[in-house]
Amino acid sequence: MKPIETAMVLAAGLGKRMRPLTDTLPKPLVPVAGRTLIDRVMDRLVEAGVRRIIVNLHHHRATLEKHLAARTDVELVLSPEAELLETGGGVLNALKLIGDEPFFCANADVLWFDGPTPALKRLARIWDPAKSDALLLMQSAASAFGYEGRGDYYVDPVGRARRRKGNEVAPFVYAGVQILHPRRFAGLAPGRFSLNVVYDLAETDARLHGMPHDGLWFHVGTAESVIETEFQLGYRRERR
Repeated sequence: MKPIETAMVLAAGLGKRMRPLTDTLPKPLVPVAGRTLIDRVMDRLVEAGVRRIIVNLHHHRATLEKHLAARTDVELVLSPEAELLETGGGVLNALKLIGDEPFFCANADVLWFDGPTPALKRLARIWDPAKSDALLLMQSAASAFGYEGRGDYYVDPVGRARRRKGNEVAPFVYAGVQILHPRRFAGLAPGRFSLNVVYDLAETDARLHGMPHDGLWFHVGTAESVIETEFQLGYRRERR
């Protein structure tokens, strides 16, 4: 199987819950333990062998563009959005830049630390395009720092994923990292929609799979959670 060398990083969101930090910064540029969220994501993509990363932009676009221009270790292609397209619409809009091959896709604000084998390499190892259109990294809800919900998915013994229904409590949280096949977007109308539409279509066809993460994962959704995450990581900010 060909190695996955293309990725998309979703970086266009407004980051409203992260205010006041996002009043002057896009959420992906919020530093956590000394490094921005988006740089941490791109570091792991590069380590996994990715050569080309597409990044969608909207909120504080010029600031993010300037920051990304400083990276020289990977080819970066920008996909600006005049209007927010959400996660699914953003990927569909960028498919002309992504191409026809499977690709990594990650939220720019997800923070994870690998177990013995990097999560991206584990995803690539079990990815089977003959059986799957979407392979999601899943974090155990019980060990997801900062997460207080009912979970997102169940994953059966062969890796097929099923979304939680109604008042069910699911054991896994979608961790914001995945492999997608462009064919799953065929027939979808351009515009604003969530990747959940893609996942639900794949689940209907038994082509949605999940892989449990074996390292640390943090839900960094608010300004307060940045401080809490740094505390968990043993990071001390310098006094100003």
